Formats: sequence, structure tokens, C-alpha cells
Amino acid sequence: MVGTAPLTARWSNWAGNQRGSATAILRPASPEDVTEAVLDAAATGHRIRVAGSGHSFTAVALADDRRMDLSELATTISVDVERRLVTVPAGMTLHALNSLLARHRLALPNLGDIDAQTVAGAISTGTHGTGAGYGCLSTFVEAVTLVTGTGEVLRCSADENPDVLAAARVSLGALGVLVEVTLRCVDAFVLHAHERPAALTDVLGELPELIGGHDHVEFYWFPYTTRVQVKTNDRVPVNDQPLPRWRGWLDDDFLSNTVFAGACRLGRAVPALAPGISAVSARALTERRYTGRSDRVFCTPRRVRFVEMEYGLPREALPDALAALQRIVDGLPFKVLFPVEVRFTAADDIWLSHGYGRDNAYIAVHQYVGMPYEPYFQAFEKVAAELGGRPHWGKLHYRDAASLATAYPRFADFQAMRDRLDPNRVFTSPHVTHVLGA
Repeated sequence: MVGTAPLTARWSNWAGNQRGSATAILRPASPEDVTEAVLDAAATGHRIRVAGSGHSFTAVALADDRRMDLSELATTISVDVERRLVTVPAGMTLHALNSLLARHRLALPNLGDIDAQTVAGAISTGTHGTGAGYGCLSTFVEAVTLVTGTGEVLRCSADENPDVLAAARVSLGALGVLVEVTLRCVDAFVLHAHERPAALTDVLGELPELIGGHDHVEFYWFPYTTRVQVKTNDRVPVNDQPLPRWRGWLDDDFLSNTVFAGACRLGRAVPALAPGISAVSARALTERRYTGRSDRVFCTPRRVRFVEMEYGLPREALPDALAALQRIVDGLPFKVLFPVEVRFTAADDIWLSHGYGRDNAYIAVHQYVGMPYEPYFQAFEKVAAELGGRPHWGKLHYRDAASLATAYPRFADFQAMRDRLDPNRVFTSPHVTHVLGA
């Protein structure tokens, strides 16, 4: 179960901005193996961090001691079609989960724009999609099985340990190792996607109607322009307008990945070209409509590497935040090569969820790998924090525990839960200590 690894055994995240070495790599095959590994770490003063698919931009999964990989963890997969509940290993990827659900004519109610994350990684960092009626993916969690820092195996649901569930659905892996997750699903459904270019001022002017009139809404603002690309997804009865394979390849593979990667490389080599590249990009993606299976519409391939910061803001703060962001971009001593993504979620009651107690608008800022980004991200964070923003736990930010404690009303409750479940801080790391405290 435990594979030893020399200090040169390295791990890096998808973006390549987080790299490190572990003293040992743990690959549990069963929940009992997880318990054994945790008890051993607690007894010997070691620390464990669980690494999923590496799709967080922060160091949340970076181990400075022992790293645990759940890809070989086997638990019983249970699909209750009648009750629309599925129980899966926490190390299963969302892609595999979506395929499993489709075989049973079920689906998750909402998804983000990629499906490479593990179930545990996605819920632990508050991964979300967009849709004014939907919270983050953690709101679909009905129950979890958790191995705590004392080796206790806790089943948490509305009926068993409900207070632990309220904390563990977004926990940064600081409360224990998730080994099993039960998710509430819906019947499989088809989405009608409509993607169109628009003027930013027009979109902001009609935002309440736009958000209220569609199941899922997002838009991308292209820096140095007044243009956005608007995407709406709505549930429809039948898949009667599938996207032709050639159009999907052209837009999602060739233009959005191959051509865009080339444009980014050019912009990195000759930064003065960035505004022109952004203007061309804003015009290159034309209007299209199509239908498809929900997860295939929600999720798209992302092969152009970037780093990202994302803030959840009170929805009414969005216009001010975007206006400030435009001024920031125009005043930077370097150029921005990626569009800015804007999404929306509903309020929830999960203690460390970015949407705790309020409807959110999310603004995500990106920069192509190899380009400077810290002054850009830091300037945006200052604006977002002043507007009551909460940083996405899996995206880059510069906040510490003292700062974050004021952003989350249940932060102290989470800390008390952490003291109870992991008194010896088996699951800490320098990053976890920085954002949650010692």
C-alpha cells in the first residue's frame, strides 16, 4: 500500500506552477489502508496531503511530507436510480463519474467547464459551474465517508454527523481523507447551448434578465476590447440539434486550443501584439447553437496552459469589479493574453463555500504560462477583497487565515471542527497553515 519515494520523486500540478517532492507516496487500495496510513503518520509525527488530478493552481495539494494518491482506492460503487443517488470512490474523476451516470440515465445537475478533477478534489476546493439556481458541486453531496486525523472512520450525512458534513463538503482536505462520496443526481438531460458575441455594456445592462431567463449563463470579456462572448445553456426535451463533428473540432479543438495556443505564444514573444490578438479572438468565435448531453456541453477540452485567480463576489458588485478590472488591465506594464471569465452561482450553507449565505458572481482572471501575472492578480485581488470577495480555494490568491476569517462567517466553526477531527494536524502543510492557521 505504501510506496517509498526518494526526495527527487517530484509532483507538479496541471499548470506547472506548483512543484514539490514527497518523502513517501501512499497508494491505499482500501479505506482500511487509509486508516493505517493516517494512524502511522499520527504516531510518527508525519503529515499527509492527498493529491488529486492536479487542477488546483494553489499549493493546496502540494505535499511537503507524505503524498497520498487515491487513484487505486477501491470502494463499492452504488447507483440507486430510483432515489437518484450514486456513491463512488472519492478518487474517481468527474469524467469517469459522468460516464457512469450516463449509463444509468442520470447526470449531475451542473458542472464546471472541465471534468479532469477527482470527486474529492472538486468538492474540497468548492469547484463550481454557472447557473443562478445552482450552488457549487459540493451542494450535490448527500454523504461522505471520512478518515479523520485520529484514524476514526466517520460516515457523515444529514442523519449522521451533520455538523461534520457541513464542514467536510468544502474542507481543503484539512479535516481528513475523503474515501467515499454520495451525490444526489438528476435524470439525464439535454442542453441547448447558445454562444454569441456581444458588447460588454449590453450584457451588463440586461444581466438580471439574462441570468433569470436561462438555466446557465456565463460570458468572457476580451481585454483591450469592449467585446464579450456570451454562453447560455438551457434544458430541452430532445437532442435534435447536435453540433456537427467538424464544427466541434473547428471551434473547441482547433480555434480554442491549437490556434489560441499559437496566438498566446506569439503574444508572449511580442507583447505589443496582445491587444490586436485579443480583438481578433473576440471576433473569431462566431455565433452557434447546438444541443448535446449535459456533461458534454458543460465540459470542454483545455490544453492551453495558464494560471488563474478567481473571486466570488456579491452579485451586485459585479459592474464595479469589472470596471476596476478594465482599468487594471489598461495600466499594467505587461499585456494580458487570456479572456476574463464571469459566472454565477446560488447561495448555499456550506461553511467554507465561496457562496456561503449569498448569491455570487465569479470573476476569473487568467494569464498564459510564462507571462508575468502577479501584479495583475494582486491588483485585482485588492479590488475584489474590498468588495467582499472570497477567493476560490483552488485558484491563486494571496490571502492568509486572518484575512479569510473575516470573509467566512463560519470560519471559527470550521477551525473548531478541525481541532476536533485533526488535533495533531496530520493533514496540514505550509499552504494549509497559511490559509487556515496553525
